[in-house]
Amino acid sequence: MSNHCYCVTKHGAPLEHMDNEVPEPKGDEVLVRMTSAGVCHSDNHLWEGKYDHGGGQQMTLSDRGIALPLTIGHEITGEVVKAGPDASGVSEGMNCVVYPWLGCGECPTCLRDEENYCPKMARSLGVFLPGGYAQYVLVPRSKYCVEIGDFDPSVIAPLACSGVTTYSALKKFGDKLKQEPVVILGAGGLGHMALAVLKALGGKGAIFVDLDASKREAAVKAGALAAIDGGAADAAQQIKDATGGGAHMVLDLVGAGSTIQLGVDGGTKGVQVVVVGLYGGEITMPTVYFPLRAMAVRGSYVGNLKELRELVKLVQDGKLNPVPVTQRKLEEANSALMDLKDGKVIGRVVLVP
Repeated sequence: MSNHCYCVTKHGAPLEHMDNEVPEPKGDEVLVRMTSAGVCHSDNHLWEGKYDHGGGQQMTLSDRGIALPLTIGHEITGEVVKAGPDASGVSEGMNCVVYPWLGCGECPTCLRDEENYCPKMARSLGVFLPGGYAQYVLVPRSKYCVEIGDFDPSVIAPLACSGVTTYSALKKFGDKLKQEPVVILGAGGLGHMALAVLKALGGKGAIFVDLDASKREAAVKAGALAAIDGGAADAAQQIKDATGGGAHMVLDLVGAGSTIQLGVDGGTKGVQVVVVGLYGGEITMPTVYFPLRAMAVRGSYVGNLKELRELVKLVQDGKLNPVPVTQRKLEEANSALMDLKDGKVIGRVVLVP
């Protein structure tokens, strides 16, 4: 039996269909049959093979130790087909969402269950290990299979990345998000997920900033308090006006030098800017801003296993309404990825068998 996969074999070239062997689970490993796989902006970076560091500098995938061919896809739900002899907490036929952000499993960071911050970070599914653009996925440990019951796997799959990423980032604002609106830079699929998570956390509301008028309109229809054109000359002032004097919290889902700067410029004293986007670039600003404005600019990288379990519980309790998704067949993996790259996607796209 072969495992149909869609892989990056050359950066910037169409994904290639490959027939690989179906892996046999050993030890604590679990084999799942893919039921849905989210198409994420991070997949675009892996396809392109580089990250922009600004100033003409780039980091390549080879710099990170990532080799081709690579089966991408890290937002994975699946049905357990077979488990290794040491696996626990899983059973054949169980529906699960797979936690993909795997570290070495042995360092102090991993032993604190913060594998997403592991200095080695060398086992993430769809990044270092084969991911979800395939019929079958081998999960390295049974604890990474989070049971979802009868929930639609297509709407659960994005929780593994866009969901846990926005959840972990928003939690960094603490209870303040219940008192002040969050300014969210980027109104794409990740932005819609952030809005849903913010509502589930009891947030006061969100003000979106995006260059695309159709995405701004979609954000308002989804419940945003307001939507601002990030390309406007007075965008920073519009943010200040919409927040009553300046943003206290900015969630940057783009991660460009210009968006981080806009978050700082549109913020009030004590503003917190949390960056999760990987667009790239660089920023230059006076260092005295940090103490004099008591501001913080920090990154947030995906989320941990505990946070994914918390997210699934929010869905099961009816507190988190998953964002709408568009299904595409696994065979359409390349065109789905290209549509995302070209900005043609509103919401989230998932691949299904």
